[in-house]
This record gives sequence, C-alpha cells and structure tokens, in this order.
Amino acid sequence: MENSVETKSIKLKQKLASERGELGDSLIMIVGLIIGAICMFVFPLMSMAERTDDISQLAVQSAVDEFVNNITTTGKLTLDDYEKFLQTITATGNSFEPEMVVSQLDENPGVKVTQAEMTKIGENVYYRIYTSQIQDRLSQNGRIKLKEGDMIEVTVKNTNQTIAQLLRNFFYQVTGNDSHQIAAQRTAIITVNGSN
Repeated sequence: MENSVETKSIKLKQKLASERGELGDSLIMIVGLIIGAICMFVFPLMSMAERTDDISQLAVQSAVDEFVNNITTTGKLTLDDYEKFLQTITATGNSFEPEMVVSQLDENPGVKVTQAEMTKIGENVYYRIYTSQIQDRLSQNGRIKLKEGDMIEVTVKNTNQTIAQLLRNFFYQVTGNDSHQIAAQRTAIITVNGSN
C-alpha cells in the first residue's frame, strides 16, 4: 500500500511540475510576443515620428531664416510678410508661438563738450519693442520701418506636443511643460533703411 501511495505522490508531483513548466513556457511566450510587437510596431512608429519632427524643424528654421533675411534686406516688417510667415510655420501641422524683438537704434547726435574731446558723439542706445507691441503696430500701420543698424530677433517654439514627444514621454517618462521639439531662432542686423 505504501508503494501505491508513494507512486501516486510521485505522479502527482510530476503532474504539478509539468503544469508549472507549461505555465512558465506560456508566460515566456506571451512576454516574447509583447516584445516582438513592440519591436515591430512601436519602434518604427517612434522612428517615423522623429523623422517628421526633423522635417518640421528644417521647414521652420528655413521659414525663420527667410523671414528675417527679407526684413534685413528691405528694412521693413510688413503685416503681409508676418502673416505669410505664420502660415508657413503652421503648415507643418504644429502650433507655434513666435517671439520677436526689434532693437531700434536711437542715435544720440548730441555733442558733449569737454576739454579733452570737443567732437565726441553721444552713446548709441537701443530701444526694444517686443512681440505684442510689434503686432499692435502692424495691425495699426501695416508695417514697421527700420533703419540701418537696427536689429531683429525671431524665436519660434512649438506649443503642442508632437507624436514623437508623446511616445518619448510614454517610454522614457520624460515630463515637463517646458520641453519643445521644434524650435528655430535667428538674429540679424538691418542692412538698409526701410522705404515706403
């Protein structure tokens, strides 16, 4: 009788070990399928999303360069040019918040008379106007005339989260509202006096 109980006990242990092995094999197979799906679908999606952001970055940088070059060579900032610039950068499918700073040279031609130098010209001072002031002037006058020596700075950053940013945040847990994927900046000195 002991033999039969021992035999039944051994058979039961073997059966339980076999079931555990099958369960372990099934678990490994499921994990392998999940990893395979990630490799086949998610990583190519991330790669394509990163490439889309790179293309958008290039398009936005080109638009900023063209916009600033136009201002520096004509000496004026017009409402039409600004609206075309906004249309060009939003054509990438992202939303942007452009920031502009115009530093206007205020030449102080006053002569300071001193014993050492009688013809010394006063210091030049730059007065800055910012995006909201620029937009107000453009909406009122349709243009801002600039003169040689003035400076313009344009900075553009995306305000939405791109697909690449969402995927990166999901996988790497990179968080923060300050992150932006697409950004461009250009600063230049006006080379001519603006005309009507």
